[in-house]
Amino acid sequence: MSVLSGILIGLLTGIVFGFALEKSRVFEPGVIIGQMQLKTFIMLKVFLAAVITGLVALAVLNGVFGVKLSLKPLLWKADIIGGLILGVGIVIAGACPGTSLAQAGAGYRDALFVVAGGIAGAIAYGYNDAAITAFFAETGGKVGFDQLVGLPFWMVALALAAVLAIFLVVLERLTSWREEIGKDLDGLTEPGPGSTGALQGREARPVH
Repeated sequence: MSVLSGILIGLLTGIVFGFALEKSRVFEPGVIIGQMQLKTFIMLKVFLAAVITGLVALAVLNGVFGVKLSLKPLLWKADIIGGLILGVGIVIAGACPGTSLAQAGAGYRDALFVVAGGIAGAIAYGYNDAAITAFFAETGGKVGFDQLVGLPFWMVALALAAVLAIFLVVLERLTSWREEIGKDLDGLTEPGPGSTGALQGREARPVH
């Protein structure tokens, strides 16, 4: 694959991802913070749907076309510390690296600060790459769940996709997305009379 082809494919997939992110309303601060507070589950539902789709696609590629998968090693220190930093940042900003760009495109002015912070963080990481890599260096093999249970990857992937699909259906039955998301309130359900909840009072709205 040429460099130009890689760039064009990346742009195309980015456009599709951004379109889906905006239409699902997962990019909105209210939806993100509501998920972190376990008040709404729209974000979890969208992510579960993406994981299920990915598992089925990988199962087909591996089981039908014989595509070999490249596993990433489990790095405890990096995963735990990095996950905590990312999680705290999402709660404070009401955005993650991907959704901040969608928010900026939709007109959320505060998202520009999140994007600027991400760029500054990437620059800082680039200048300190050697030290950071040395600090998080760990040794360990690449062991997949399919290897642990002694079954083909495609079989394990389809089984996990089925379990997640059942969980997703049950979750949707318990908390329908139609009841969780509002019409014009930043991804929130409409506030009741006299309601002044933290999420319902949030005023981060697009600038038109």
